[in-house]
This record gives sequence, structure tokens and C-alpha cells, in this order.
Amino acid sequence: MKIIKNITVKQVLTEDSKKSLAYSFKTQMSKLEKEIDQFRFEKKKFEKTKKIQTPMIAAQIEKEISLRTEKCKLLKFQLEQLDILPLGSELKETEVQGIIEINKGDNWDEIVKERVIIVKDGIISELR
Repeated sequence: MKIIKNITVKQVLTEDSKKSLAYSFKTQMSKLEKEIDQFRFEKKKFEKTKKIQTPMIAAQIEKEISLRTEKCKLLKFQLEQLDILPLGSELKETEVQGIIEINKGDNWDEIVKERVIIVKDGIISELR
């Protein structure tokens, strides 16, 4: 019989991966800041034209701005934490699903044990 099992993929923090993650965080923050500016512009446009005076639209725009602002704060925090982390640290990157063959008489504890794939600079370095 075959079963599907979740497998954790962890990335080993190296100088290159650290730079890559920092760049990714900064790019995401920049994108979010542009979206916030766009929402503010749209809000002012609505206020000036006064075509739509419903408070629901203003509230929705504020909600979107607030949501993106929180995401920006989270990314800033992650960027700060990235600077603190030592090289060689393992960061959870994602989870994938794998098919595992089980047979009568197999050790169940061994089958349900967490499986991990370790990736270093884009290359699988270890299977646990």
C-alpha cells in the first residue's frame, strides 16, 4: 500500500541564500509600498470627484492599506531577524508531499517520523 506524507524542506542559510532572501524581502516591501501609494491615490481621487461618497469604499481602501502596512512590518521584522541569524541555520522553506510504500510488518513509528529535505544553495544536501 502507498500513502502520501508531508515532507518539510529546509534551507541552510549561506552567504548567497542570505543575500537572496534579503533581496526578496526588500522587493516584496517595495511592491507593497507601491500598492499602498496607489490605494492612497485612489482614495484621494474618490474624495475629489465625490462621485462615490459611500463610506464602505473608503473603509475598504483603509482596510487594504492597513493589511499591506502590516505585511510591510512583518517583512521588516523578518529582514532584521535574517541579519541576526548565523550562517548554517536551517530555515523552513516549504512542504512537499511524497509517496511512501508501506507493507505489513513495517515499523509504524519509523513511517510517521518527520522527514526533512535539506537544501543548500539550491542543491539537496541531505535527506533525513
